[in-house]
Amino acid sequence: MEADFWLQRWREGQTGFHQARVTPLLQKYWPALEVPRSARVLVPLAGKTLDMVWLAEQGHEVLGVELSPLAIEQFFAEQGWSPRRWSSAYGEHYAAHGVEIICGDIFKLDREVLGQCQAAYDRAALVALPAAMRADYVRHVYGQMPASHRGLLLTLDYPQNEMEGPPFALDESQVLALYGAGARLIDRRDILAKEPKFAARGVSRLDTLVFRLGAQT
Repeated sequence: MEADFWLQRWREGQTGFHQARVTPLLQKYWPALEVPRSARVLVPLAGKTLDMVWLAEQGHEVLGVELSPLAIEQFFAEQGWSPRRWSSAYGEHYAAHGVEIICGDIFKLDREVLGQCQAAYDRAALVALPAAMRADYVRHVYGQMPASHRGLLLTLDYPQNEMEGPPFALDESQVLALYGAGARLIDRRDILAKEPKFAARGVSRLDTLVFRLGAQT
C-alpha cells in the first residue's frame, strides 16, 4: 500500500490491527528458534506492537521499522520511555531499553542495516502488502539478511474474494512460493470466532498461519 494510506490510518486512529497484548504465538514459538540473546531482531512495519517489548525482554536488540512517527511516539510514550533520537540516511531513529525504531521506509534500508539482523519477526508486514509488492519485499529484506538468519512469520488465510485487504490473505502455497525452502509451516488455527470484525465484513473462514523462517527450518 502507499505510505499515505498507513499514515492516514494512524492519524485517524484506524488501528484495529494493533494488539493491546504480546502475541501468544510469538511467546509459544520464538524460544524454539534458539535465537542468541544478543541477536539483533528485525520487526518490519512495527507500529507500536508490544511484541517489541517482549523481544527486548528476551535479551535481543530489537530493530523496528515504521512509517508513522505518531505510532513510534505512542509506543515510547505508552512504555514511559524517553528515547534517544538521531537522524541518518535511513530516517529518524528512536531508541530506548533495547528497542530502536527507524521512522522510514523499509525499502530504503540496505545491507549495512539488514545485514546486522540475525533474526526477524513479521506479524504485520507481509499481510499488509498487496501481491505485486510481496516478492520485492521478501527479496529486499530477507535477501540482505545473513544467510543464517531465522525468524517467525504470521499470516492470515481467508477467502480473498470475501474481503478487500489489508490485511491480505496469504495461504501456505503463496508463502512457500515467496520463501521457498526458507519457510516451513508449523501451526495453523481457526481464529474466526475470536475476530468478529472479519465475520462482520463477510469473511466465512479465517485461519492464522505460523511459519518458521530461515536456515534452521
